[in-house]
Amino acid sequence: MIFGVFLILVIGKKFYELAASYNKSKWGYAIAGALSYYVGAFILGLVLGVVLLILESDFLETANDFVLTLITIPVGILSCYLFYIFLERKWEKENPDKDSLIDQIGNS
Repeated sequence: MIFGVFLILVIGKKFYELAASYNKSKWGYAIAGALSYYVGAFILGLVLGVVLLILESDFLETANDFVLTLITIPVGILSCYLFYIFLERKWEKENPDKDSLIDQIGNS
């Protein structure tokens, strides 16, 4: 429980700092970053559930909650990382380097 709260706080802080560096909504993207963790874990749960249903396994019924949590953590972190990289690249394209634009003045 404490680890989960700590993890969400760290994720939120990283997205908050990213949004601040590009002058975007800091709290909005901090919350979106934390939600991306849960979305990734949810998608893994759906995929895992469908695969286990097809295989007719009783893994979900017999597995400990701690084991299921350990399975979802890497996928949640991966989804946060991919969302972070996506936003960073998108915002980088939207904000060209101002120094290079200043150098282009008068060259037309």
